[in-house]
Amino acid sequence: MNGSNYRWVIVAAGGLLGCVAIGGMFSLPVLLQPIARDTGWSVAGISSAMTIGFLAMAFASMIWGTLSDRFGPLPVVLTGSIVIAASLALASRATSLIEFQLLFGLLVGAATAAIFVPMMATVTGWFDTHRSLAVSLVSAGMGMAPMTMSPLAAWLVSRHDWRTTMLILAGIVAAIMIPVSLLLRRPPALAGGAAASGDAGPQPEMSRAEALRSPQFIILLATNFFCCATHSGPIIHTVSYAISCGIPLIAAVSIYSVEGLAGLFGRIGFGLLGDHFGAKRVLVIGLLMQAFGALAYVFVRELAAFYAVAVLFGFIYAGVMPLYAVLVRENFPLRMLGTVMGGIAMAGSLGMATGPVAGGLIYDTFASYAWLYIGAWGMGIGAFLMMMLFRPFPKPQAQAVPAALA
Repeated sequence: MNGSNYRWVIVAAGGLLGCVAIGGMFSLPVLLQPIARDTGWSVAGISSAMTIGFLAMAFASMIWGTLSDRFGPLPVVLTGSIVIAASLALASRATSLIEFQLLFGLLVGAATAAIFVPMMATVTGWFDTHRSLAVSLVSAGMGMAPMTMSPLAAWLVSRHDWRTTMLILAGIVAAIMIPVSLLLRRPPALAGGAAASGDAGPQPEMSRAEALRSPQFIILLATNFFCCATHSGPIIHTVSYAISCGIPLIAAVSIYSVEGLAGLFGRIGFGLLGDHFGAKRVLVIGLLMQAFGALAYVFVRELAAFYAVAVLFGFIYAGVMPLYAVLVRENFPLRMLGTVMGGIAMAGSLGMATGPVAGGLIYDTFASYAWLYIGAWGMGIGAFLMMMLFRPFPKPQAQAVPAALA
């Protein structure tokens, strides 16, 4: 299969790997109440496993990204796939809260970072045309987790205890991710050691140190932190919030699935809009809409209202995420995409880490999630204001001329 066709294999592999990896980690919102009832551990304590997971993702993202720049995606993603499966299996046997937090949070989180950053960097490197579409499709695959892995986890835990459910999920992760990771290849422009000699991408003479000190990188870093802090709490706690409103577990999980389905269309829609109107412009508008989408959850109590807000919020928050990868590819050299995306993903993971523990503490303190969604709105406004400051690098003259002729 030639490179032009094989790049779509990379897209399909990236979408599937992301779906299963994210689905494994995000099984915790579905299992949150069953774990709490079975063990007597607090909701805040169990939720903090997700916080630890996002912190682990944060500090592992740049490391995995740099390793994928150096060694290629296959060994990095294969390692992550094995560790995710093993960690889920071990977490299913945890006998104390701290043990569960370390096994599920630390190990699953760090291993998930080995999938997300290398895959996004690899896919953008394979595409010179249809780049936004390709990134959106991979992101859409990741967004399939709420429609596939989450209902599966809910179905399993309705028939088994949470420990058996998590062990079965570990087996599914291993059976799918390990074989699929073997399909991965470096982008052709970096194959055969080409990475060492630079590339013809944007800012070809830029060093890694210059990239990581640039205002463009710092603004993307800060924006992604506030963006992910906006949707972290609503993603993690909406199932639990719906249950607290009297909605049964299976119906509550379906809200999560509706949100994921809307996100599938949002990822593709925002990616195509980014191609047409520019990634920055679409991202700025999306971030403002995301803030008010999070706030809307404060006002819902019935299942139909949850569905309506889930469609809006899922479409927006999922839609903005592929645009970060597009902006990185448009502004930084191909040879360091893993490092740059790893840094931005680190900030996003730190933002995601705020939601689980904040939501758990708010619920344990007030027996209500209202302040979680109000706080998410504030974070969303911060992301919007930060992205307004972003200015792309000026295009080198050699690139600007062909672009004008095109």
